[in-house]
Amino acid sequence: MKGVRFWGTRGSLPVALTAAGLQHKLRAVLRASQGRRLDSDTDIDRFLATLPFATAGTYGGHSACVQIDASGSDYFVCDMGSGLRALGQAAMSQRAGKAQTFHIFMSHLHWDHIMGLPFFVPAFIPGNRVFIYGSHREIEAALRRQQEPPSFPVGFDTIFESRVQFVALEPGVRHEVAGIGVTTMLQRHTGDSYGYRFDGGGKVLVYSTDSEHPLSDPEHTDRFVRFFGDADLVIFDAMYSLADAISVKADWGHSSNVVGVELCQMAGAKHLCMTHHEPVFDDNAIEAMLAETRRLEEITRSGAPLLISAAYDGLEIRL
Repeated sequence: MKGVRFWGTRGSLPVALTAAGLQHKLRAVLRASQGRRLDSDTDIDRFLATLPFATAGTYGGHSACVQIDASGSDYFVCDMGSGLRALGQAAMSQRAGKAQTFHIFMSHLHWDHIMGLPFFVPAFIPGNRVFIYGSHREIEAALRRQQEPPSFPVGFDTIFESRVQFVALEPGVRHEVAGIGVTTMLQRHTGDSYGYRFDGGGKVLVYSTDSEHPLSDPEHTDRFVRFFGDADLVIFDAMYSLADAISVKADWGHSSNVVGVELCQMAGAKHLCMTHHEPVFDDNAIEAMLAETRRLEEITRSGAPLLISAAYDGLEIRL
């Protein structure tokens, strides 16, 4: 494995940058540009590079979808949120008339994680193959149900015919898919979710979203520390602040930035990337959480530094 690319990083539902939000960013950029010479695109690019990401960019709005660079020609994908549509468009641009194979690994079946499939163009193309993996018995039924009348105008079989195949993964057992080791583990979430541990090429990647972590349960904590153990990258659901996660939003099935740091430090992980961002958070709120999380890691560090990132649509991380 070489790395990952994020195509969708929001939790619960997609969100869009509004006209008011864009104007707020433009005002901030224009204020910061006062007194600067911006006579060329190069000057502008250099200036933009000096601004905070929340001012010059955006964390994006698609729901969960992450692509793994598995070093081969096959595509490895975690979850089918609305970001799957953009991934499909990129894959089509690289197709060059050749058949493509997609291995898609499902954390769970809530709508924000499956809504991209009806708009995934590569699955319509004769010759392409799409394998959908997971530890839920209901995966095929759930995907068919979202395309039944009156929810969607075109049925599952009409679009996908026989190009989509479903593969059950027994939790706790290491499976091999196109040269990559894949192990799933049950997580605490309404309707159940499963975390994924991928290993290949001397690298370990953990994808753990839609999971709640009760701090008072040492057995639960130990189980996740082992699952995260020595990972090169942990992609983690940090949807809430710790205060929300243990109070008003307890039992809502998500975790916090604080718990992500604690688990990764205990596990000896190298890089924590927070994702599944709260849809009510704007770019400034996510950037503030990132700064707070990095400071938390610094003051609680007892071993090697833990790299902290906040995922955004289009972010690439090399392993």
